[in-house]
Amino acid sequence: MQPHPNVRAVQDALTAAGTLDGAGEPSMVRLLPDAVHTAAAAAEALDVEVGQIANSLIFDADDTPLLVLTSGAHRVDTAGLAASTGVTRLRRATPEFVRAHTGQPIGGVAPLGHPHPLRTLVDTALAAYPEIWAAGGVPQAVFPTTYAELLRVTAGTPAEVA
Repeated sequence: MQPHPNVRAVQDALTAAGTLDGAGEPSMVRLLPDAVHTAAAAAEALDVEVGQIANSLIFDADDTPLLVLTSGAHRVDTAGLAASTGVTRLRRATPEFVRAHTGQPIGGVAPLGHPHPLRTLVDTALAAYPEIWAAGGVPQAVFPTTYAELLRVTAGTPAEVA
């Protein structure tokens, strides 16, 4: 069975970037038996702490996509984030906005593998973990990596987002 095109795009992006997991091995997308739509569900399926889950949240920042990779252990402070990024209007994006800018569905948005690079902020709370897990393009796909690798492969900016 062929992987979903989104999963293939994410794995291709991981491979092209030479992305590593917490053990220093090539990062590989892993398919879980069921979709994991929340950080808690992903953490349970992977037997890791919820803080190790890097939620990929797309915001509509003055009509431009902003990808925020946040620890599953907390919520984004949108007012604080808007102020720190100089955005006038920051709101959770619609499913159509997310798909238009990432090619991926809400619940499966990966940090990479999008049609075009996105401005990305990476939650500094993720640095506390030797390995973190992110979505792999569809709700049942995930991959392991590290905070440093996530910053590198997304060209992300470290940020306090909670």
